[in-house]
This record gives sequence, C-alpha cells and structure tokens, in this order.
Amino acid sequence: MVTRQQIMMFKHSADQIYSLGDYTSATILYFKTWFALQDYALLEKTGSSPKDHSERFRMLQKEFPDMYQEVDKEFSMYRDTYSKVIPKQECDRIKRIIEHALQSHHIG
Repeated sequence: MVTRQQIMMFKHSADQIYSLGDYTSATILYFKTWFALQDYALLEKTGSSPKDHSERFRMLQKEFPDMYQEVDKEFSMYRDTYSKVIPKQECDRIKRIIEHALQSHHIG
C-alpha cells in the first residue's frame, strides 16, 4: 500500500540524485514518484492499487482518464531510461510534470 510518506521519499531521492547531475537516474525516480502517486490516487478512489504497469494503465484509463492520457504520452521516456542517457532538459520536463501532479493532489 502506497502512502504519502513513500511518495515524498521517492521525490526527495529524485531531487537528491538530480542535484548530483545524474539526470537518467533522477528521471527514473521521478517516474517512480509519479507511479506511486497514481497508485495512491487509485487506492483512495477504488480501494485497490495495481500490481504492475499494465494494470495501472487499465485502472487509470477507467478511473482517471486525464491522468492516463498524460502518463501514456510520457511512458516511452520512462522506457528510454533503460537504454539511453537522459539529458537535463528532458529530466527537467518530467520533474515539472511530477511537481505539478503532486501539487494537484495536495501532496508535498
């Protein structure tokens, strides 16, 4: 079960790694923050949280269509973190998305 504390722990870790200039690892952690936030929102709304990305996407599509569209649009960037070096500009873009999502859900 995802908690607000875990979400903020992931965000704090992402910010720490970002400050070291490791934008690929920071991007991974920003996505982890975002996924945790989505799971938290789903848990609050439905009483359950997804077991994997596929289930998360299905649940988001049904319960939070706007959130689904945004993460679906950005998921290829997450996959890129496995094989590419992520430049600062892309990390900054993802970081802004996550910070806006946290603000929208009154977390942080």
